[in-house]
Amino acid sequence: MGERLVVVGLGDSTTAGTPAFLSPLEAPPSGMGNPESQYGYWVTKAHPGWRFLNKGINGQRTDQMLSRFGRDVILAKPDIVVILGGVNDIYQGRRPESVSDNLQMMYERAEASGIAVVGATILPYNFAEVRDCEAIRRVNSWIEERSKSSSLLFCDTNKAVRDSEEPDALNSSPDGLHPDVEGYRKMGEAVVKTLADAGY
Repeated sequence: MGERLVVVGLGDSTTAGTPAFLSPLEAPPSGMGNPESQYGYWVTKAHPGWRFLNKGINGQRTDQMLSRFGRDVILAKPDIVVILGGVNDIYQGRRPESVSDNLQMMYERAEASGIAVVGATILPYNFAEVRDCEAIRRVNSWIEERSKSSSLLFCDTNKAVRDSEEPDALNSSPDGLHPDVEGYRKMGEAVVKTLADAGY
């Protein structure tokens, strides 16, 4: 299905490529740093004909992502949008339900515009309190459940980067908060698999 698809990655630091890469929104016009430190790099590595637009901004919550959805997603007219957000909301003490509500609004706006939507799960981080780990699991379970009863494509990016023996922590990380290049590679491969399973 299409060799020249346009994919938007909308998200926070884990889309931008923190800590080794600044997204084009953070360092216009093309970003800055190690390009391999972003999952979108690995998506286009698997599909060289695709165009991936990194619309990640470090530190953003889902309400902030929602506020720029029209500019960064709808106006870009992509074939696919990967939406990954919520960890900053939870870190700042916001309720899981508010994260789900914001994600739901983004999913609906994309779907109404004819854009295929990948719902990616929130990544763990090594310093999360028990309450925050539980909140991340709740949102991630909601994303998975929504995908079972809608056109939402589910991508378990959390599983791709978490420690197999300590699932509330990253398998490997330069700062305890973000994946390293290997983690971003695994995220990209997870996104590619989700899209391949959907026929892309």
